[in-house]
Amino acid sequence: MDKNHVIIKLEEISFSYPGHAPVIDRLNLSIHRGDQIGLTGSNGSGKTTLFHIIMGLLKPASGQVEILGQPVRNEKDFKCVRKKVGLLFQDADDQLFSPTVIEDVAFGPLNIGKSQDEAKTIAQKTLQYLGLAGFEDRITYKLSGGEKRLVSLATVLAMEPEVLLLDEPTTGLDEATEKRLVGILEDLEMSYLLVSHNMDFLMETTSYITSLVNGKISWDDALIPHTHVHTHKHGRYSHEHGRE
Repeated sequence: MDKNHVIIKLEEISFSYPGHAPVIDRLNLSIHRGDQIGLTGSNGSGKTTLFHIIMGLLKPASGQVEILGQPVRNEKDFKCVRKKVGLLFQDADDQLFSPTVIEDVAFGPLNIGKSQDEAKTIAQKTLQYLGLAGFEDRITYKLSGGEKRLVSLATVLAMEPEVLLLDEPTTGLDEATEKRLVGILEDLEMSYLLVSHNMDFLMETTSYITSLVNGKISWDDALIPHTHVHTHKHGRYSHEHGRE
């Protein structure tokens, strides 16, 4: 695996919503093949906005987006991007729209030219991989919150992307489902950028953690206090621990 291969590169990206100060301000970020990065930030700091810029759902006021070494500027470019970059939305209901689980998971492969049989096979294999075998004919809107989250991930993985953008994937999950998700991500040999407020989850699923502060990516460990003593690979990042 070539760690020097840049999958996503953002240069001097700025974005603001009408009537507001920039939420993204001359931001620079590179994601290399093999990177599994955690991203934190306060509510409204621009994390979801950043994902939407990468996917072409929002257009930056300035700067350049490159995916797999190619600049992407218009909708035609971003249609190709969406075949290579999988976005897991923060709200599963924004991702699921078909009547049944199998239809939702097969939609992506069908949309990129797979036959009905091929798409169904891919969908079934993806569901089995995520421990969701038997869910094929389940009614999507009747799923629990955790089930919706895992099915949403299945719709993304069925597209066989090269990199994942995961926006608060533990939202609404119970402890058991969160542990399942940790196991799934640990098994994935895939690059991803993972947004979460759940620091313990990030420590289990990412190689390193950064933050979005004042519209920019911050790598300055000195600005992130850590006030207790113990050992783990992310010890320099501020986080909380549950109590029994």
